[in-house]
Amino acid sequence: MYKPKKPVKKEEKKEKPLNKPSKTLNKLQKEYMKEHSKKHSKEHNKEMIRLMKLGYCIEQSHKLASKLYPK
Repeated sequence: MYKPKKPVKKEEKKEKPLNKPSKTLNKLQKEYMKEHSKKHSKEHNKEMIRLMKLGYCIEQSHKLASKLYPK
């Protein structure tokens, strides 16, 4: 008798910060956030800034913030 296989959940890889944590954003991050903040909500931007200060790069912080605050 044929038994269908149960779907296997993929293990999500937890992203690690690429940079060292810092208290402020660097020049590149500040310039990027000026343009980026026009297209996204305050919550999304605050989350991105928090993540970048923890050491995540721009792409990582955007991806993680988009999961919580899509627009």
